[in-house]
Amino acid sequence: MRFIRLIFIALLALILVGVALANREMVTLSLFPAGFGQFLGGTWSLAVPLFVVIFGAFALGMLAGLLWEWMREANYRREARLRHDEVARLESEMGHLRERHAAPRDDVLAILDEPSNRRPAAARVPSHAGTTPAQLPAAR
Repeated sequence: MRFIRLIFIALLALILVGVALANREMVTLSLFPAGFGQFLGGTWSLAVPLFVVIFGAFALGMLAGLLWEWMREANYRREARLRHDEVARLESEMGHLRERHAAPRDDVLAILDEPSNRRPAAARVPSHAGTTPAQLPAAR
């Protein structure tokens, strides 16, 4: 992939150098229409090679397109930022809830985890003759 990219850059450089060599004649760029610059005083024109005009126009077109797309997609960036903030808030809230309720318990698990001497007599498991009640494994 790197080799293909280098070939592409080399070809692009050759084409740009070829365009620059083919368009070396000088042209005059005027900021205002003929005669209007005289009212403002001075000469509002510049003599540059034609390839500078071509490359400058290309660069200005790219810059205008970039600016246009950046402004067009501003609402998508704003929406993404709002969604990102909402997700961060919800993740933070979920983390706080996990910390506060680190050991979620339901009523049955609470009864089983409670030591047998603290349970009321009706809640104790009766021992049948010759059998022992099932023991839960110790908490780790």
